Amino acid sequence: MTRIWPQAPIYTSIYDEGVVGDLFARSRVRTSFLQKIPGATRNFRMLAPLYPRAFESFDLREFDVIVSSSSAWAKGVRARADAVHVCYLHTVSRFVFDYERYVGGFGMARLARPMLARLIAWDVRAAQRPTALVCNSRTVQERIAAYYGREAQVLHPPADLARFSPGAGRGDYFFIASRLLPYKRIDLAIEAARAAGVPLRVAGTGPAESALRRRAHGSTTTMLGFVDDACVAALMADAKAVIVPGIEDYGLVPVEAAACGTPVIAFRGGGALETIVDGVTGTFFDDASPQSLAAVLRSFDRSRYDPLRMLEHAQSFSPQRFADALQRIIAVHQDAREIPTTSS
Repeated sequence: MTRIWPQAPIYTSIYDEGVVGDLFARSRVRTSFLQKIPGATRNFRMLAPLYPRAFESFDLREFDVIVSSSSAWAKGVRARADAVHVCYLHTVSRFVFDYERYVGGFGMARLARPMLARLIAWDVRAAQRPTALVCNSRTVQERIAAYYGREAQVLHPPADLARFSPGAGRGDYFFIASRLLPYKRIDLAIEAARAAGVPLRVAGTGPAESALRRRAHGSTTTMLGFVDDACVAALMADAKAVIVPGIEDYGLVPVEAAACGTPVIAFRGGGALETIVDGVTGTFFDDASPQSLAAVLRSFDRSRYDPLRMLEHAQSFSPQRFADALQRIIAVHQDAREIPTTSS
């Protein structure tokens, strides 16, 4: 999105130049009052009660068109009544529809309930503010209708295909690249690999990391911790298959794996149903249990999958396709408001 409109300023709650400075130049970024809180970039999850106020505090009255990218908070920015605000909504906020699993990994479900009740009320109100909602999958589209009572247009997000290249798949291991959060169900994959007696490598960090390392101890799983993008691409390209054990809102991993010519084994649900072609770019397991996944791991044969067909599939998720489609959507709403299409 920032490449589509290179002159537009970027508004966000907190900016960590050490993490995203190569993607978003500091000169373009406008941060909220949260930026001034000591340790905000490290402890951003603890600031959840303050995010609604942070995003509502931005003065956006000078803008005719606002494009937000939101998984929870950015959709709540306030715009002029005659402005167009198109929100690309990655998911209905997880604390709204998946409360127990979302906070369960942090060990504070009961303590957090009163606070989250207030956030849920704000979240539903905030979802009514954008002129239009665009979302990343039919799964999220259905959630938006159920929880926000709004229609949303599906536009699959792009994969950074240039990062990936086909590999030989010579590795004897299965691979997961993921944030380590409870709903990702990495625990299920660890137990499935143990039951199947196959090696599994897990790349990623997150709040559930300590618990997952304890579970993986003495098993067939290797917890790799943080792995940079180049190493993730190499590990993915050489794996027998990439595993997506949880229900994803969308999930770029199956597309990235296809760009490596590597098939995917995923739970049959969520966004994976839109990014995996069964028998062509991967396969599914049907029960959210280690036994169901283990049965697929035991019999999996990578040689059955054609890397060229997987690469063709990945190209349908190119950044240019996404950019063109998003600009068309915004132009429709600009025309409806009679805003010149050159506005930004």
